[in-house]
Amino acid sequence: MIKSFADPETEKIWNGQQSRKLPVTMQNVARRKLRMINNAQNINDLRIPPANHLEKLAGNLEGYYSIRVNKQYHIIFIWEDDNAYEVEITDYH
Repeated sequence: MIKSFADPETEKIWNGQQSRKLPVTMQNVARRKLRMINNAQNINDLRIPPANHLEKLAGNLEGYYSIRVNKQYHIIFIWEDDNAYEVEITDYH
């Protein structure tokens, strides 16, 4: 379950509001991916579908996981005690 958001724009998308964070055409896809994170019972639930490209991040994002919205945008989050924290949609390329 999502317990916290890292920024208000990601939370807007979660709540069905438009955001300037990513193109309007991508917001429904991002919301669907956020629902996947919210419904996950454990981190491995996010390995399906394979298009999520679940990965554990390193470097300055050590401790975070990432799933893809598309090739440009990702959702990053901390997974702890089967919950997601600091959830954020980001373009880190």
